[in-house]
Parts: sequence; structure tokens; C-alpha cells
Amino acid sequence: MNLRSVVADTRPLQHGDFRRLWTANIITVIGAQLTIVSVPAQIYADTGSSAYVGLTGIFGLVPLVVFGLWGGALADHVDKRRLLTFTTVGLIVSTLGFWLQAALGSTNVWLLLGLFAVQQAFFAVNQPTRTAVLPSILPMNLLPAANALNMTLFMAGAIAGPLVAGALIPLVGFSWLYLTDAICLLATLYAVRRLPPLPAERHDGAPSSAPGLRSVIDGIRYLGGHPVLMMSFVVDLIAMVFGMPRALFPEIAHVNLGGEAGGGPAFAVLFAAIPVGAVLGGVFSGWVSRVQLHGRAVVLCIVAWGVAVALAGAAVLPADGRLHPWIWLAAVALAMAGAAD
Repeated sequence: MNLRSVVADTRPLQHGDFRRLWTANIITVIGAQLTIVSVPAQIYADTGSSAYVGLTGIFGLVPLVVFGLWGGALADHVDKRRLLTFTTVGLIVSTLGFWLQAALGSTNVWLLLGLFAVQQAFFAVNQPTRTAVLPSILPMNLLPAANALNMTLFMAGAIAGPLVAGALIPLVGFSWLYLTDAICLLATLYAVRRLPPLPAERHDGAPSSAPGLRSVIDGIRYLGGHPVLMMSFVVDLIAMVFGMPRALFPEIAHVNLGGEAGGGPAFAVLFAAIPVGAVLGGVFSGWVSRVQLHGRAVVLCIVAWGVAVALAGAAVLPADGRLHPWIWLAAVALAMAGAAD
């Protein structure tokens, strides 16, 4: 075994369209993480309640499910470049909405949650479209490597974003972070506009039918006939619903670890720990392309995720009537979860 067989496969970067998208995402992902971190931090700073922070899950999940299913069908029926352009502009506009409400000093949590739902709707269409683009710009044998590179980049930004946000929120406030995210999205918009036209595929010489509820139902039926694919979604959803502790991070950082209510080092470390582990897992992802028993690999990774999250929770559990804020033990456990993810 040599080093090339262990570290990430970078061959997809030899293709110009993928390289431009991936390079632009270096900027965009960091900016996006500023918003991802700032929204729960602002909600907790305004309300002091993890319950309100947890509502971001509901306000994010509903548009993700509805528009995610429809977005996947839409990506199969329209020009993917045009759809990516539209949804990227939508992300920019919704992020500017975050900036405006923060700049005006709004403390209306429902306005913030509403903006979050709108942003997630655009995101839900953008992400499956971006994934659907890959087979059009890369050879099929490079898709696993491309997905690993994208995941590694996303998680690398998820390290830098929380660390930057945790340090800057107490200094500059939320509005500047939202504005920075909106500006960073322009890099992805440029890369998307450089893509060639990516029209919908046609089968047997007939144009694709219009996307709608029928297309969504067809997609669900397709999953029903492919149990490995369907169960990979189900078990991952279970892991995220019951084992994603991010909604608790603002309160844990503030109450259990003695950090500031709206940010600070403890808050940044908790948010960055999972991505740190994921980046390490991505850097050493050369083995992913050689996995044969995919279902077993997914299940083992999810079990590792659950055990690691439980260890992180144990690090801040009450003991003898007092809390033991072992932040670094919690951070290591969360990094283990990130590597499994």
C-alpha cells in the first residue's frame, strides 16, 4: 500500500468545470458556515432558549423534504446550469435578508426562522442539482472521488467557519457575518455561469415530462425497488434526528462550559469539532473507492457516530451535583463522530 492509495483521490480536479466549482466552494463554504453558526447563536442570544434553537430543525426540515424531493425531480427535467443559477441567486437574496434583519437590530425570532426556511428551500433544490451535475462533467469512475473531495471541502469550511464566527460574533456582531456569506456566494455564482449548458436528458427521443408530484412519487417508487439505497437514507436520517447535538451547542457552551451567550471560544470549538474529524476522514478517504460491502460500511459508520456523540454528551453530564466541563474530551469525541460521518 502506497500513499496514493490512502490519501484523497484528486483526479477529478483535472477536469476544468469540476475544478472551478470546487475552488469556488473553498470561499463559499466558509461563508455559508458563518450563517449556519450565526443563526442558532443569534436565536440563543435573543431568547436564551435551546427550544427555540431546536426549532431551526423543524423550519429547516420541512422545506428540505418538500423542496428536496421536488428539486431532485426538477433537476432531471430542466437545464441544470439554469437551475443552479436561479437557486444560487436565491441563496444570495435570502442571506441578504439575514443581514438586513440583523443590521436593523431585529430580535423577532419568527422572522429569523422564516428567513431560515426560505434559505433552506433554495438550498434543498440547489444541492441535489449540484450532485446531479457531476455525471455530466466527470467520468463515472471518478464520482466516488469527487464526492469525497466535496465532503472534505465542506467539512474544512465547517472548521474555519465556526472558528471565525466564534471569534468575530462578540466583536462585529451577526450582520457582518451574514453580509460576508452573501458576498462569498458570488464565487459559486461565477463558477456556475462558467458551466456548459446542461439540458435535461431525453430517452427514446422523447422530451422529458414536466416535473411535479408524479415525478416525486416515481422517485419514491424507485427507492422502494432499491432497498440498499433506501435504507442508507433511513439509517442516516435516524442518526441525524436522534444523534445530532448541534441545537444544544449554544447552551452547552454558555451554561456548561461558561462561554458567552452569543459566541466565544467554547462555542467555536463545539461547532468545529465534528468537521475536524470529518476532514481527517476525508483526507484519508482513499479506501472509499475500494469498498464493496456498502451497506455494512454505512451501518458501522453510523454506530461509530452514535457511540462518539454519546461520549461527547457524557463529557458534560452532571456528576456529584456539579458539572465537569471537559471541553477537550467532548471535542475529541465529536471529532470521532465527524470522521465516522
